[in-house]
Amino acid sequence: MKQKVTRFLVYLFLIIGGLIMLLPFFWMFSSAFKTTQEINKFPPQWLPSSISLVNFQRAFAMAPFARYFVNSILVMVSSVGITTFTTILAAFAFSKLHFPGRSLIFSMLLALMMIPFEMLIITNYSTVVQLKLWDTIPALILPFTSSIFYTYILKNFFDSISDSLYWSARIDGSSNWRYLWKVMVPIARPSLTTIILLNGLASWNSFMWPMYVIASDKNRTLPWGLQVFTTEAGSYPELLMAASTVVVFPVIILFFFCRKYIVRGVARGGLKG
Repeated sequence: MKQKVTRFLVYLFLIIGGLIMLLPFFWMFSSAFKTTQEINKFPPQWLPSSISLVNFQRAFAMAPFARYFVNSILVMVSSVGITTFTTILAAFAFSKLHFPGRSLIFSMLLALMMIPFEMLIITNYSTVVQLKLWDTIPALILPFTSSIFYTYILKNFFDSISDSLYWSARIDGSSNWRYLWKVMVPIARPSLTTIILLNGLASWNSFMWPMYVIASDKNRTLPWGLQVFTTEAGSYPELLMAASTVVVFPVIILFFFCRKYIVRGVARGGLKG
């Protein structure tokens, strides 16, 4: 009986916590379809009287959210593609190739993870300006073409693959390049899926860096464009909720369908918890 009561209290606590976390999202989605009168009612009106896309049409008319959406997709795809490629090469080198100073170099790279991104903004900003990439889409991609964190995850997975498979392929005449793409990459698909999803979410939600390097409307991404739109539509909360839905909804859908791959890949990559 004591175990049943304890289990009931645990599940009750988790359910309440889950509802509290979902409440802001529910309010945002619901308010995106409300009128100005409905969203300002007290006590609050939880559901709109009717479903209409008028708020979305008005928001898209006031700001070029379609352009922001395209820019976010372009930056995300480019960053994820380049980072995945460099991560695969680096993880394979640190896992299967033996070269002088391998452990020391990898340890030094891991130590760099303790440096927050905010401390690198000035250096990255100066580099972008010197390269004359300020206020361009490449400026949003260049600083995010590699990641030691993702390399660490993939390296741990590569370490779990027996070296006998590698030497068997080498004896059969396979090059390192062919072995990597024909054997290692297909086996590491769970970890690669996790890396792609986590990197995609991080790129989509990036806000601080675009705020520093993007000034014109045509190059803004969705999070930065939403922040600018906040000042333009401050007196219309229903339009803000509609615009926020456009930014958040794709991420929620992606996480909803891919959450098990993220958890499975991280666990197999050696980062449990």
